[in-house]
Amino acid sequence: MQIYDRHGGSGTLRVADRIAMINCHVIPPCFLTHYSLTTVITIENVSKSYDDGTTYAVHEMELEIARGELLVLLGESGCGKTTTLKMINRLIEQTSGDIIVDGVATTKVNPVELRRGIGYVIQGVGLFPHMTVAENVGVVLQLLRWDRAAIDQRVDELMNMVGLPPEQYARRRADELSGGQRQRVGVARALAARPRIMLMDEPFGALDPLTRDGLQTEFLHLQRALGLTVVLVTHDMVEALLMADRIAVMERGRMVAVGTPQKLLSGSSHPYVEALMQTPRLQAEKLEKLSRRDATP
Repeated sequence: MQIYDRHGGSGTLRVADRIAMINCHVIPPCFLTHYSLTTVITIENVSKSYDDGTTYAVHEMELEIARGELLVLLGESGCGKTTTLKMINRLIEQTSGDIIVDGVATTKVNPVELRRGIGYVIQGVGLFPHMTVAENVGVVLQLLRWDRAAIDQRVDELMNMVGLPPEQYARRRADELSGGQRQRVGVARALAARPRIMLMDEPFGALDPLTRDGLQTEFLHLQRALGLTVVLVTHDMVEALLMADRIAVMERGRMVAVGTPQKLLSGSSHPYVEALMQTPRLQAEKLEKLSRRDATP
């Protein structure tokens, strides 16, 4: 399996080896310095309650995200990951606290304008079924009133960027695409207006393993090349470990730990975090045992 991740370059490796490399701090220097120390997103004491404070979906969240960083929000279903993500672009309004993007509180920005400047990719992609691929990719640019020639040029550029040659795919509709191809269209559409920030909610979760691995690889290349700041929601431990610069672990609406994959794998005093990190270790051990058993004459 050909892989690319932040922590060991590219090559053919078993999952056990990939996890071991992270755990053993085998990290080329180029993977440590690709993002800026400038904070682009600040989440200050943010809470979200749907019942006037009786319970909280997110409670007293504090987090800073650097320009060019890929930060993963990790945790079980219902822990507040997606709520946190959607508060960044105001699809959900926070109950209290402040979210600051590029130095400006999001509550002081028109939510529609805010969202147009932030890419957003979801698991189901959400392509418009009555539109062609090219029309789906260019829909945000039409809303921004780009002229036709500029839209066509940008759509062609984006389709080539995500591996969908426009001469082959531009006139197809969503139901004529595979799941992986639809996800590529979703990424292209999110990149259309040249956002510096991308929010991604389980973007690879519904794909088969080979397609998922390939798209993760390609997206990391794109993210690095474009200098995107990415906040990605997942409950997939291996995905989080291999893609993230840092991981913010959430439990029951609270952020209980934040750190690099190496730091979190090396041990945590929080029992939930330690239990999460134990999962890939156990998986690696089981795979290693299977490999040894299969190799035994």
